[in-house]
Parts: sequence; C-alpha cells; structure tokens
Amino acid sequence: MSSANATPPVPGDFDKPLDRLIGKASAAGIEKHLGLTTVGELLNYFPRRYLNRGELTAIDKIPVNEDVTILARVLSATKRRMRERKGFITDVVVTDDTGGLSSLKISFFNGHQAERDLRPRVLALFSGKVTVYNGARTLTNPLFELLPDDELAGHEAEFHARPVPVYSATAKLPSWKIQRVVEAVLVIVDFSGLRDPLPAEIVRRGKFMSLEDAYHQIHSPSDPQDWQRARDRFRYQEALVLQTALARRRAQTAAEDATARRGSADGLLAAFDAGLPFTLTPGQQSVGAVLAAELSAQHPMNRLLQGEVGSGKTVVALRAMLQVIDSGGQAALLAPTEVLAAQHHQSIRAILGPLAEGGMLGGADGGTQVTLLTGSMPAAARKRAMLDAAAGTAGIVIGTHALLSDNVQFFDLGLIVVDEQHRFGVEQRDALRVKAHKPPHLLVMTATPIPRTVAMTVFGDLDTSVLRELPAGRAPISTHQVGLAEHPAWVRRIWTRAREEIDAGRQVYVVCPRIGTDDDGDGSEPLSDQSSAPTRDARDTRELAEVTAVVEQLRTEPALAGVRIEALHGRLDTDEKTDTMAAFAAGEVDLLVSTTVIEVGVDVHNATLMVILDADRFGISQLHQLRGRVGRGGLPGTCLLVTSLEAGHPSRRRLDAVAATTDGFILSQEDLKLRREGDILGASQSGGRSTLRLLRVLQHEDIISQARDDAWEIVQKDPQLRENSALEAAIEAYLNPEKEAFLERG
Repeated sequence: MSSANATPPVPGDFDKPLDRLIGKASAAGIEKHLGLTTVGELLNYFPRRYLNRGELTAIDKIPVNEDVTILARVLSATKRRMRERKGFITDVVVTDDTGGLSSLKISFFNGHQAERDLRPRVLALFSGKVTVYNGARTLTNPLFELLPDDELAGHEAEFHARPVPVYSATAKLPSWKIQRVVEAVLVIVDFSGLRDPLPAEIVRRGKFMSLEDAYHQIHSPSDPQDWQRARDRFRYQEALVLQTALARRRAQTAAEDATARRGSADGLLAAFDAGLPFTLTPGQQSVGAVLAAELSAQHPMNRLLQGEVGSGKTVVALRAMLQVIDSGGQAALLAPTEVLAAQHHQSIRAILGPLAEGGMLGGADGGTQVTLLTGSMPAAARKRAMLDAAAGTAGIVIGTHALLSDNVQFFDLGLIVVDEQHRFGVEQRDALRVKAHKPPHLLVMTATPIPRTVAMTVFGDLDTSVLRELPAGRAPISTHQVGLAEHPAWVRRIWTRAREEIDAGRQVYVVCPRIGTDDDGDGSEPLSDQSSAPTRDARDTRELAEVTAVVEQLRTEPALAGVRIEALHGRLDTDEKTDTMAAFAAGEVDLLVSTTVIEVGVDVHNATLMVILDADRFGISQLHQLRGRVGRGGLPGTCLLVTSLEAGHPSRRRLDAVAATTDGFILSQEDLKLRREGDILGASQSGGRSTLRLLRVLQHEDIISQARDDAWEIVQKDPQLRENSALEAAIEAYLNPEKEAFLERG
C-alpha cells in the first residue's frame, strides 16, 4: 500500500519522518516494503483484520495464490533429505483443530529454525503465499512467529485474550514485524498536537472514543470491542472527510454565475416535440422537466443521468440541447469513441430531420446545424467543423477528444453533455468548461447503472436522475450461457442459430475480445468497463477469439455460406469504420464481427442476435452494455455468452449473473461484490486494494448517508470551513491530487 493511501498526516509528531522515532534501519524497511515515510502514515496503516488467539484460522477457507497470515497449531514435523541436491526438507503439518481434512502442509528447505521451533502442539503465525501442489494446498518457506499457548503462557490470561492484528504485508515484511514497529511508535509518539477532524458535537452524538485512544485501540486492542469501536470511529471519519469534500464542491458550483437558458415557447424544442413519432415515457418527461428548470437557473446545472440500456437518455439530452439552442447557446456532446460519435451524429440528425439543416436548402426556418468533429477527419472537413463551432452556425457539436483541442472554440457554449462518463476524467471536462464565457451547464450520462452508495461516494457533487423504464417497442432480451467445455458440439449450433436469424431477415453481432494476434484489446478504442473487466490469469493459455481470425473462419463456415460478413474494430480508419457501420445499419451486412466498439450507442433495429465469444473476458457491466445492442426494434433479442472455461470456474459467476437478470442496477451491485469494490476513488479499478480504507460502499450505506447529511449541514453553516479547520486539513491531506481528480470526474 502506498503512502498516498494514508489518512491525513497531522501536526506534531505525525509529520515527522519515521527514522526520527524508530531509527534509520527500521524506517528504511517500512519505506521499502510499504512506501510509508512518516509517523502519521504508519499509524494510519490500519490492520486489515484481527485474529483471536483462541480461534485458529479455518484452513479450508484460506485463499489460493494470495499472501496470507494464518494462525495454526503444529500437528507434526518431519525431516527428509532432498533427492537431487544436498540438504533436507522439514515438512510441518498444521491444523485448525477442527479435525477431518483441516490441515495444511508447510515445507521448509534446510529449515533449521523450523525444525527446532515448530514442535507438535505449538501455536504459530505463518505468513506466505498458499499454492496447490499435487491437488493439496501448501505453503513453502513461509515466515513464522511463535505464539504462547495456554500451556506456554501460564497465568498470562490478559495477554492470551488480546486480539492479534494482521496487517497487509509483503514476503519480506510479515505482519508481526509491522505490528512491532507500530507498537514501538505508539509508546513514544506525542499526540498533543493531534487535532480531531470530527466536530465535537458529532463525537458526542456518536459516542466516539478520542482520536488518541482510537489509534491505540485499533493497533493494540485489549479485546475485540476495543478495535471495533476504534474502527467505527475511523470509518465514520473517512466518510465525513469524503462527503465534506463533495458537499463543499457542490456548494461552490451552486454559487457560480451561469447564463440562464430558458428556451422559448415556439422554438426548436417545441417543433421537435410536435414532430416526435412516439410518446415520451413518464420518466423521460419527469427528468426533462427537471433539466428544463435547472437550465433556466442562473447557476450551473450539474446532473448525472443514469439510464438502463435503451431507456432513451439520448432523447432527454437532445431536448436539453435544443432548449439551450433556443436560448442562443450551443451544446457540445463528448463521446468516447469515433464510432459512437459518428453514430450520435447520424441518429441526432435523423431524428431532427429538417430542424438539423438550418440555413440549408430545404431546412426548417430557425433550424440549427449538427456538426461532427473527430481527430481522424480530413483536414478540410475538420477545419469546416471548427469554423461552424466558432461562428455559432452549429448549435450542436458532437465529437471525441478532438473537441478538447486548444484550437477548438465555441461561439457561446451553454451545455456540455458527456456520454459514458467513466471513459473521461476531470481534465477532459474542464478542458471543455474553459471554452465557455461563463460556467456552462453539465449533463453527465451513463448507461452503466451506479449503486446509490457509489453515486454518493464518487458522484456526490452531482444531482442524480434515473431512467428505469424502457420506451415502447423495446423487446425483452434473453441471455444464455454457452459452456463449450461441457458441450463442445454446441459451437456448430451457434452458427446454425445465427443462420436461422439471418434467413428470417435479421442481423447478427459477433463480439471478440481481441482484434488480432498482436494485441490485448481493441487498439485505439479503449474498453469501456475496465472497472469490471477481469485481469487475465498468467496460467490461462487459451487463444482468445480475434476479429480477423473469426471473420476468416466464419466465411468458410458451411452454415453461413452466402452470408455477408464484415469486420469492425478500432484499428480501421475512420472512413472504413463509418462505411462498415452504415452498411450494417442499412442491412447490407448480415453478420458483423466486432470488438467492443459497438458497446454503446450503436442502434441497429434489425439486429436480434449477439454472440459474445470468450465472454468470460468481459466484465459484468460491459456484457450488459453489449447485449443492449439487440432487441432495439420491437423484435425479441437473444444474447449467447460463449465460454470455454470449465463449469464451476470462478469467472463463470459473472456470466451466471448476466444471464440471470437484465436489471442493470442489480448487476451493478453484483459487479461490486465480485470484484471487491476495487479502487473506488482511483484508477486501478478491478479488485485489489481500495483507497477507501475502511469504508465499503455496499456495506456501509447508513454511515455514508449520515456523513453526507452531516457534511452538507457543516458546509451550509461554514462554507469555507473556517470553524472546522481540522476537518479542512484532513480533506487536503486525505484527498491527494489523484483522488481529488477522481472525485471531480463527474
């Protein structure tokens, strides 16, 4: 864990370098293995769990291929000579005292100390990586530490009752060595300069222990109740620091001066609504009314719009854009890929019709223009698009990161719409904001539903709207897991099924995780869901499906004879991508083999079947997004999740989850459970350690909600936090620039 993960350093001893208190040798080891350099960073490196000395670690629940610290009793110890080299091996079998098969074999090469110390009945802590050898779990050359047992501890009942803290450790710095250093620091550190970030009234209400007591009890508890009370205190403190940072930002935004965009009664929006060939859902109408009111205010709208795949977010956003245009402003739509930007450009122009041809022959009076701007456009077209944006001719400018270029200017930018927000950081949003004369209104859209607790933790400075219902005409999607390990013959049936759909006049997507043999993804098109996409295990030697190879294979597949098959991926040039997608939309291509470039925004109503090859290589949210490309034209959709992993493989749990429901909010909760929340605030978003040290967003909604209320009340009374300077210092120290950026990514 890096020093960036530590909670706020505080004045006095907490700011001192570690070597001032524990010596250079010990401090160097802590810095080398943990990245901690100050007293405050070390004391904020909390234990990740606690062992009760009377409760041995359940051996059958020890994870494989992970560094662990376990408490076990020695069952036997034997010594044998190595066959192929000099020396001997000491085999130690340990148990958790539950009987049966609850034992673990530990091997020490030339383990003189192990041979001497690890006698039957001895209790010890073992630290190392558990592996599997000959079908059994084993530890090889772990570090170990003896613990007194009843027979050894004699009358030391008080010592025997104390929990054993377990820290996240490394191979060369086990947990108990960290514990010794921490306890040595606790004895000599001066807490007199420590200021409490929690206001006194919150401490009284929550009956929280003092900050000094909390540090002692979380690292060196006398009983389980001590560390639990200390943990509760620090957990709430973490929640309040985060929520106050968000509340302060929200208040600062509300105080900014923006141009009110009230629209007009007989403008573009009215004409658009009058010509709509369908009725807006109640949800679309309700969210539209909220956006209209906020756009009419003189402070910036900052809203997150969540919506299921196909819930009609784009129409809601378009109506907001038209209200801004009716008020003399412009709207910019930022899309993550050129395919999606081109799709938005095409679909918005199509739905606006003559209203998108302002100033052109046949265009509607008072109409506007919709301009596309991407990085790979020809120079002449790019220059023309930039002129239209700068002159105000284009009311709607749709683009990719090209919109962020310094030489792209707007006449009067009034609204920024960010599609698929998780692909962009705060830098991109701010690069667009500075192109406006006054702070523009902001609408962030995502089709990846966000659990309420995550929204409060990461997007807490944005107001949130949700579209749950699907517009009329959206058909249900049935999802099936296709396990080739247990049913190898099904691979031929997949393509027969595709042919049946094509013969019925429909179209098919086939999605692959790779483009060709020389890549690990989709080239220039980033995966949208790195947060839930699994990391490939080094032992996984499967050859993953590649677009180029699958296209060649399917063109020779007997079941698909005569079928028009094309490829789409991020390495094709823009014109080729656009032409291929247009041909598929026009029905000139029957089967499209693609990477994840078709994941969001692509809208081909005639596509009814999606085959996702090596589906276990995608995350839950990504699979949910992908299957949303079918069933969009009133015809039932089918999604086949194809995997060659054996039944029971952990990665197939994601496929089970996606096949079980089409509710994106349920899937988002399941996603977080499976990937252990990942790094909620940081860029490393799959499993591993989280910069949320004690908070767990799915478990602590009540704490986060209470902290949010408290934070808002604090900021309302004290916007500059002048009366809460310790809390402000904690915010500044806890939210390093990286975390600050992620909190601002809305």
